[in-house]
Amino acid sequence: MRIGELARRTDTTVATIRYYEEIGLLCPAARQSGGQRTYGFEDVSRLTFVRRCRAFDLSIDDIRSLLVTMQNDRSSCSDARDLAQVHLERVRNRILDLIALEKSLASMVRACDANCAGGSGPDCVIFEEIGAAASLAASRSSAAG
Repeated sequence: MRIGELARRTDTTVATIRYYEEIGLLCPAARQSGGQRTYGFEDVSRLTFVRRCRAFDLSIDDIRSLLVTMQNDRSSCSDARDLAQVHLERVRNRILDLIALEKSLASMVRACDANCAGGSGPDCVIFEEIGAAASLAASRSSAAG
């Protein structure tokens, strides 16, 4: 099958397929005499696997590691499990960060409702809160540098 058909079957863009091939997540495609790429059912399976990994928000390096583990007869399930465990910890940390972000945003909305909703833009507490956070981040950055 040609690249367009592979793209349709896997709900992937042609550009993404070329990129995955370029970085080694997909094996280089066979070429027809006119230079057109051709793919087989193994390519559909591998690309589907890569897409599922991306749906789990695995990094390109993690996907590459899983593909190597999957193809290596001496690899064990624990190798894949260890990678999944590390990724799970990253996801949990991001969730904690998102919860903190949600609390900050809710606090700003409440402060705006109580103090300035409907008032002029320059007096908005949201601008003050974000500006204060930006100033703090900038001062930390300059102190560290």
